[in-house]
Amino acid sequence: MSKRYVQPLRIATQWAFLFFQIYLGVRLFLFVRHFRSGGAVPFVPRGEGVEGFLPIAGLLGVRDWFQSGSINPVHPASVLLFVTVVAVSLLLKRSFCSWVCPVGTLSELLWKRGFVLFRRNVRPPRWLDGALRGIKYLLLLFFLYFILWSMAPEAVSDFILSDYNKIVDVRLLDFFLHLSGIPLVVILVLLVLSLPVRNPFCRYLCPYGALLGLVSMLSPVKVTREGKACVACGVCTQVCPAYIPVMAKERVHSEECIGCWRCVSHCRAMGALDMKFPGRKLVVNAILFAALVVLFFVGASLVGRATGHWKSQIPYAEYMRLLGP
Repeated sequence: MSKRYVQPLRIATQWAFLFFQIYLGVRLFLFVRHFRSGGAVPFVPRGEGVEGFLPIAGLLGVRDWFQSGSINPVHPASVLLFVTVVAVSLLLKRSFCSWVCPVGTLSELLWKRGFVLFRRNVRPPRWLDGALRGIKYLLLLFFLYFILWSMAPEAVSDFILSDYNKIVDVRLLDFFLHLSGIPLVVILVLLVLSLPVRNPFCRYLCPYGALLGLVSMLSPVKVTREGKACVACGVCTQVCPAYIPVMAKERVHSEECIGCWRCVSHCRAMGALDMKFPGRKLVVNAILFAALVVLFFVGASLVGRATGHWKSQIPYAEYMRLLGP
């Protein structure tokens, strides 16, 4: 496949996932509306894929899975999707961030629009950029410490079965439906910053991205530069949304690499840049890469349904108790 088609393929995949996630959000809204109306409006089943928006519930569920030997019945899909996202990062770099994540999709749309408006994107000074990038790792450490270390095993189980956790997806929906005050201001500031700065939330604040970045350092596939073919034009470095100096690397090991293929697809020298396995000889095909990203998530759904670990087991009457008028 010609490298010039990689970006259209990736962008099409991004937006397909985004529209599917919007569809899941609408279904959750209609599901909640049924219960809050006391059953006066038609019932719409909840789309279990919406649990992909619950990474903390997924992390809690993974810990509970290890300590109990079974996946909890409250948010089982969150566990499978969390494991899937980590597995994708382990095999295919942080491709979740650049091929699937809705925040990454919208952020990329904004900084590309900013490039059109301002003729450039701005990178903060290196000292400031490095300090800001540390924030997401501090947030990651906080969540890992709180969930994996400080919580007693029985506290994890109790929280998973708590009323709060049973409708945590609804609470997230309500958060976005009723944005106001400081959260609204923060989101607006991030949206504005996303015009001149590439992916500010992903780069500086996302603890999920921090975790995936660390995992992705173990990925066998990495952007690899062949020095003999490289013409040192610098385009690969210029187009990298993670500000990685690709032209100065033989093999990109950075945890900031999001597997977007922009450096590869924009490379002007035949054979200078490719996504490769170790040994520098086995080249990864772009169609296969894209297919694997999609198949991982489709596969998670199919495996979950086949094993009975996809649909939440919270009964209708319990939802009516928790959400009813």
